Amino acid sequence: LFDPARKKPLPVYPKRIGVVTSPTAAAFQDICNVLRRRWPMAEVVLSPTLVQGVEAPAQIASALQLLDRAGVDVIIAARGGGSMEDLWAFNDERVARAIYKSEIPVISAVGHEPDVTIADFVADARAATPSQAAEIAVPDQRELMDRLQSMESHMIRSENKRLALLRQRLE
Repeated sequence: LFDPARKKPLPVYPKRIGVVTSPTAAAFQDICNVLRRRWPMAEVVLSPTLVQGVEAPAQIASALQLLDRAGVDVIIAARGGGSMEDLWAFNDERVARAIYKSEIPVISAVGHEPDVTIADFVADARAATPSQAAEIAVPDQRELMDRLQSMESHMIRSENKRLALLRQRLE
């Protein structure tokens, strides 16, 4: 389940991002805020689930399977920080196997920086926080715009130089 050779690459420009978490969790709001700022053209598809407690592992696994068939480009499995007991659902074998079986790349974002779960090792990518997962999942539209403007300026300078040389040759 942990073999790095089987990890899938994340899409460069995802159109649909699946999120497995509690709809009332701050983690979901954090993910949505980051996605809106960085890549607002992406559609967020929530597969709501419990993220702690006895019933959580089965619900998380089911939510992952649902998104795997829903036509999303990447899945973020997220939960904010808490005690190790609060995060335990993401150490469950059912969750690990659902991540492993997913045809869609999965980013695990469980807890905060020091927290590590089995889901982190199985997932295609790991984020220290749910917000970081959103940053990993999408490019930053402002950086792309800056790069495009730089390329445009370079092309204009290059074409002006070429035209000047052609004008000179013609004269």
